[in-house]
Amino acid sequence: MPRFAANLSMMFTEWTFLDRFGAAADAGFDAVEYLFPYEFKPDEIAKRLQVHGLTQALFNMPPGDWGKGERGMAAIPGREIEFRDGVAKALVYAAATGVKRLHMMSGMIEPDRPDAVKTYRDNVAYAARECGVYGIDVLLEPINGRNMPGYFMNDFNKATALIGELALSNVKLQFDIYHRQIIHGDVTMALRALMPITGHIQIASVPSRHEPTTEELNDVFLFSELDRLNYSGFVGCEYNPRAGTLDGLGWFVPYRR
Repeated sequence: MPRFAANLSMMFTEWTFLDRFGAAADAGFDAVEYLFPYEFKPDEIAKRLQVHGLTQALFNMPPGDWGKGERGMAAIPGREIEFRDGVAKALVYAAATGVKRLHMMSGMIEPDRPDAVKTYRDNVAYAARECGVYGIDVLLEPINGRNMPGYFMNDFNKATALIGELALSNVKLQFDIYHRQIIHGDVTMALRALMPITGHIQIASVPSRHEPTTEELNDVFLFSELDRLNYSGFVGCEYNPRAGTLDGLGWFVPYRR
Protein backbone atom coordinates (compact mmCIF):
# COMPACT_ATOMS: atom_id res chain seq x y z
CA MET A 1 0.00 0.00 0.00
CA PRO A 2 1.48 3.39 -0.94
CA ARG A 3 2.77 5.66 1.80
CA PHE A 4 1.38 9.16 1.36
CA ALA A 5 3.02 12.42 2.43
CA ALA A 6 0.85 15.50 2.92
CA ASN A 7 2.17 18.54 1.08
CA LEU A 8 1.96 21.29 3.67
CA SER A 9 2.43 24.09 1.14
CA MET A 10 -0.86 23.17 -0.52
CA MET A 11 -2.82 21.15 2.04
CA PHE A 12 -3.92 22.12 5.55
CA THR A 13 -3.58 25.80 4.71
CA GLU A 14 -6.46 26.45 7.14
CA TRP A 15 -3.73 26.22 9.79
CA THR A 16 -0.57 28.30 10.20
CA PHE A 17 2.43 26.52 8.70
CA LEU A 18 3.89 25.09 11.89
CA ASP A 19 0.47 23.91 13.02
CA ARG A 20 -0.04 22.01 9.76
CA PHE A 21 2.29 19.27 10.98
CA GLY A 22 -0.09 18.35 13.80
CA ALA A 23 -3.13 18.66 11.55
CA ALA A 24 -1.58 16.28 9.02
CA ALA A 25 -0.69 13.76 11.73
CA ASP A 26 -4.20 13.95 13.18
CA ALA A 27 -5.61 13.27 9.71
CA GLY A 28 -3.60 10.05 9.48
CA PHE A 29 -0.50 11.06 7.54
CA ASP A 30 2.85 9.78 8.80
CA ALA A 31 4.98 11.88 6.43
CA VAL A 32 5.01 15.44 5.08
CA GLU A 33 6.61 17.45 2.32
CA TYR A 34 6.45 21.12 1.34
CA LEU A 35 8.10 23.56 -0.99
CA PHE A 36 10.48 25.37 1.37
CA PRO A 37 11.27 25.43 5.10
CA TYR A 38 13.56 28.46 5.06
CA GLU A 39 11.27 30.99 6.75
CA PHE A 40 11.62 28.97 9.94
CA LYS A 41 14.59 27.83 12.00
CA PRO A 42 15.70 24.24 11.39
CA ASP A 43 15.04 23.25 15.01
CA GLU A 44 11.47 24.58 14.80
CA ILE A 45 10.75 22.23 11.91
CA ALA A 46 12.57 19.35 13.59
CA LYS A 47 10.53 19.78 16.76
CA ARG A 48 7.23 19.57 14.90
CA LEU A 49 8.32 16.43 13.11
CA GLN A 50 9.42 14.80 16.35
CA VAL A 51 6.38 15.79 18.42
CA HIS A 52 3.97 14.47 15.82
CA GLY A 53 5.93 11.38 14.78
CA LEU A 54 6.27 12.50 11.17
CA THR A 55 8.86 11.66 8.52
CA GLN A 56 10.14 14.49 6.34
CA ALA A 57 9.75 13.09 2.84
CA LEU A 58 10.97 15.98 0.68
CA PHE A 59 11.53 19.69 0.30
CA ASN A 60 13.12 21.95 -2.32
CA MET A 61 16.50 23.60 -2.36
CA PRO A 62 16.31 27.43 -2.20
CA PRO A 63 14.73 28.78 -5.42
CA GLY A 64 16.11 32.30 -5.58
CA ASP A 65 13.60 35.12 -5.21
CA TRP A 66 10.28 33.27 -5.37
CA GLY A 67 8.28 36.47 -4.96
CA LYS A 68 9.84 37.89 -8.12
CA GLY A 69 9.06 34.79 -10.14
CA GLU A 70 12.32 32.89 -9.78
CA ARG A 71 11.89 29.13 -9.75
CA GLY A 72 15.37 27.84 -9.04
CA MET A 73 18.88 28.74 -10.18
CA ALA A 74 20.41 25.46 -11.30
CA ALA A 75 20.31 26.23 -15.04
CA ILE A 76 20.99 29.97 -14.80
CA PRO A 77 24.52 30.94 -15.92
CA GLY A 78 26.17 33.34 -13.51
CA ARG A 79 24.23 32.13 -10.46
CA GLU A 80 26.59 29.27 -9.59
CA ILE A 81 27.86 30.73 -6.31
CA GLU A 82 24.33 31.51 -5.13
CA PHE A 83 23.26 28.02 -6.16
CA ARG A 84 26.06 26.43 -4.14
CA ASP A 85 25.16 28.55 -1.12
CA GLY A 86 21.61 27.25 -1.53
CA VAL A 87 22.79 23.65 -1.51
CA ALA A 88 24.68 24.29 1.72
CA LYS A 89 21.61 25.92 3.27
CA ALA A 90 19.39 23.01 2.25
CA LEU A 91 21.82 20.57 3.84
CA VAL A 92 21.55 22.40 7.17
CA TYR A 93 17.79 21.81 7.10
CA ALA A 94 18.29 18.26 5.90
CA ALA A 95 20.48 17.52 8.91
CA ALA A 96 17.79 18.88 11.25
CA THR A 97 14.84 17.13 9.62
CA GLY A 98 16.42 13.85 8.51
CA VAL A 99 15.14 14.29 4.95
CA LYS A 100 16.79 12.03 2.37
CA ARG A 101 15.49 13.67 -0.81
CA LEU A 102 15.97 17.24 -2.01
CA HIS A 103 14.33 18.60 -5.15
CA MET A 104 16.60 20.87 -7.21
CA MET A 105 14.61 23.43 -9.23
CA SER A 106 16.13 24.32 -12.58
CA GLY A 107 14.94 27.90 -13.06
CA MET A 108 13.28 29.93 -15.78
CA ILE A 109 15.43 29.92 -18.91
CA GLU A 110 15.19 28.65 -22.47
CA PRO A 111 15.69 24.87 -22.32
CA ASP A 112 17.87 24.68 -25.45
CA ARG A 113 20.40 27.37 -24.56
CA PRO A 114 23.81 25.63 -24.62
CA ASP A 115 25.13 27.64 -21.66
CA ALA A 116 22.03 26.78 -19.63
CA VAL A 117 22.34 23.09 -20.48
CA LYS A 118 25.97 23.06 -19.35
CA THR A 119 25.28 25.06 -16.20
CA TYR A 120 22.44 22.75 -15.24
CA ARG A 121 24.49 19.61 -15.80
CA ASP A 122 27.41 20.99 -13.79
CA ASN A 123 25.15 22.06 -10.94
CA VAL A 124 23.38 18.71 -10.80
CA ALA A 125 26.76 17.00 -10.50
CA TYR A 126 27.88 19.46 -7.81
CA ALA A 127 24.71 19.02 -5.75
CA ALA A 128 24.94 15.25 -6.06
CA ARG A 129 28.49 15.26 -4.71
CA GLU A 130 27.61 17.50 -1.77
CA CYS A 131 24.41 15.65 -0.91
CA GLY A 132 25.94 12.24 -1.42
CA VAL A 133 28.20 12.74 1.57
CA TYR A 134 25.05 12.65 3.71
CA GLY A 135 23.22 9.90 1.85
CA ILE A 136 20.77 12.35 0.28
CA ASP A 137 19.27 12.02 -3.19
CA VAL A 138 19.04 14.98 -5.58
CA LEU A 139 15.75 14.90 -7.48
CA LEU A 140 14.99 16.36 -10.91
CA GLU A 141 11.35 17.10 -11.62
CA PRO A 142 9.96 17.93 -15.07
CA ILE A 143 7.26 20.60 -14.65
CA ASN A 144 4.65 21.27 -17.30
CA GLY A 145 4.64 24.51 -19.26
CA ARG A 146 0.98 25.23 -18.57
CA ASN A 147 1.56 25.72 -14.87
CA MET A 148 5.07 27.11 -15.19
CA PRO A 149 5.73 28.62 -18.64
CA GLY A 150 9.42 29.04 -19.39
CA TYR A 151 10.68 26.47 -16.89
CA PHE A 152 13.92 24.84 -18.03
CA MET A 153 13.31 21.24 -16.91
CA ASN A 154 10.03 20.66 -18.73
CA ASP A 155 10.47 17.21 -20.28
CA PHE A 156 10.68 13.71 -18.81
CA ASN A 157 12.82 12.50 -21.70
CA LYS A 158 15.38 15.22 -21.05
CA ALA A 159 15.50 14.45 -17.34
CA THR A 160 15.82 10.72 -18.00
CA ALA A 161 18.64 11.25 -20.49
CA LEU A 162 20.61 13.45 -18.10
CA ILE A 163 20.22 11.00 -15.22
CA GLY A 164 21.52 8.25 -17.49
CA GLU A 165 24.44 10.33 -18.76
CA LEU A 166 25.59 11.40 -15.31
CA ALA A 167 25.19 7.87 -13.91
CA LEU A 168 25.31 9.19 -10.34
CA SER A 169 23.54 6.89 -7.92
CA ASN A 170 21.93 9.71 -5.95
CA VAL A 171 20.53 11.69 -8.91
CA LYS A 172 16.98 10.52 -9.44
CA LEU A 173 13.69 11.44 -11.05
CA GLN A 174 10.88 13.15 -9.20
CA PHE A 175 7.92 11.59 -11.01
CA ASP A 176 4.95 13.91 -10.59
CA ILE A 177 1.98 12.07 -12.09
CA TYR A 178 0.10 15.34 -12.63
CA HIS A 179 2.95 16.87 -14.63
CA ARG A 180 3.58 13.63 -16.54
CA GLN A 181 -0.02 13.43 -17.72
CA ILE A 182 0.01 17.01 -18.96
CA ILE A 183 3.42 16.86 -20.64
CA HIS A 184 3.40 13.39 -22.20
CA GLY A 185 0.52 11.23 -20.95
CA ASP A 186 1.13 7.45 -20.93
CA VAL A 187 1.55 7.50 -17.15
CA THR A 188 1.47 3.78 -16.42
CA MET A 189 3.99 2.77 -19.07
CA ALA A 190 6.27 5.59 -17.94
CA LEU A 191 6.07 4.43 -14.33
CA ARG A 192 7.04 0.93 -15.42
CA ALA A 193 9.95 2.16 -17.51
CA LEU A 194 11.25 4.82 -15.15
CA MET A 195 10.76 3.18 -11.77
CA PRO A 196 14.46 2.20 -11.52
CA ILE A 197 15.48 5.87 -11.53
CA THR A 198 12.50 7.26 -9.61
CA GLY A 199 13.21 8.65 -6.16
CA HIS A 200 9.87 10.27 -5.32
CA ILE A 201 6.33 10.35 -6.70
CA GLN A 202 3.69 13.06 -6.44
CA ILE A 203 0.00 13.10 -7.30
CA ALA A 204 -2.89 15.44 -8.04
CA SER A 205 -5.97 15.23 -10.21
CA VAL A 206 -5.74 16.25 -13.85
CA PRO A 207 -6.59 18.82 -15.15
CA SER A 208 -7.52 20.86 -12.06
CA ARG A 209 -4.84 19.74 -9.55
CA HIS A 210 -7.32 18.80 -6.86
CA GLU A 211 -7.72 15.60 -4.85
CA PRO A 212 -6.70 12.38 -6.63
CA THR A 213 -9.45 10.02 -7.87
CA THR A 214 -11.67 12.98 -8.84
CA GLU A 215 -10.89 13.68 -12.51
CA GLU A 216 -9.46 12.06 -15.64
CA LEU A 217 -6.91 9.63 -14.19
CA ASN A 218 -7.68 6.28 -12.57
CA ASP A 219 -5.61 6.98 -9.48
CA VAL A 220 -6.75 3.84 -7.66
CA PHE A 221 -5.29 1.79 -10.51
CA LEU A 222 -2.08 3.81 -10.38
CA PHE A 223 -1.73 3.27 -6.64
CA SER A 224 -2.10 -0.46 -7.21
CA GLU A 225 0.48 -0.23 -9.98
CA LEU A 226 2.95 1.31 -7.55
CA ASP A 227 2.49 -1.75 -5.35
CA ARG A 228 3.01 -4.05 -8.33
CA LEU A 229 6.21 -2.18 -9.12
CA ASN A 230 7.36 -2.53 -5.50
CA TYR A 231 7.69 1.22 -5.05
CA SER A 232 8.66 1.75 -1.42
CA GLY A 233 9.06 5.53 -1.34
CA PHE A 234 6.57 8.21 -0.47
CA VAL A 235 3.77 9.57 -2.66
CA GLY A 236 3.53 13.30 -2.12
CA CYS A 237 0.01 14.75 -2.16
CA GLU A 238 0.83 17.94 -4.03
CA TYR A 239 -2.69 19.14 -4.71
CA ASN A 240 -4.97 22.07 -3.94
CA PRO A 241 -8.02 20.87 -1.97
CA ARG A 242 -11.21 21.65 -3.83
CA ALA A 243 -12.81 22.88 -0.60
CA GLY A 244 -11.52 22.24 2.93
CA THR A 245 -8.56 19.92 3.32
CA LEU A 246 -10.33 17.57 5.72
CA ASP A 247 -13.51 17.55 3.65
CA GLY A 248 -11.54 16.27 0.66
CA LEU A 249 -9.75 13.36 2.35
CA GLY A 250 -12.32 10.69 1.50
CA TRP A 251 -9.94 9.28 -1.11
CA PHE A 252 -7.30 8.79 1.59
CA VAL A 253 -9.40 6.70 3.98
CA PRO A 254 -8.49 3.28 2.45
CA TYR A 255 -4.78 4.15 2.67
CA ARG A 256 -4.69 5.68 6.12
CA ARG A 257 -2.23 3.88 8.38
